[in-house]
Amino acid sequence: MMDQVMKYVCAFAVGGGLCVIAQILIDRTKLTPARILVLYVTAGVFLGAVGVYEPLVKFAGTGATTPLTGFGYLISQGVRKAVDEQGILGALTGGLTAAAGGIAAALCFGYLAALFFHGKPKG
Repeated sequence: MMDQVMKYVCAFAVGGGLCVIAQILIDRTKLTPARILVLYVTAGVFLGAVGVYEPLVKFAGTGATTPLTGFGYLISQGVRKAVDEQGILGALTGGLTAAAGGIAAALCFGYLAALFFHGKPKG
């Protein structure tokens, strides 16, 4: 029981820490949320490619794989696996193959949100 609680605490601490860093970037810099999103995904790809993100995933589980850095990590792992299996051509296809479920879900839910809600551009 206590082991399970510690898993939740670790996931919450790491995931929350990543979110706190993003919020500080939003509040204290002139970076837009879109640029922070790209920064997080790119950081996840880079940290995954050099092997630094894997220990964080083992420690925090979904606390490290759910935020945008986790999406970048997933892409880097897909590329690594595809390159091992297919050679250099895998660098072009591996990331999309690994992240296809998340990409498809984002497209579907984004489309549904656009159907039911009418956003107004900032002006």
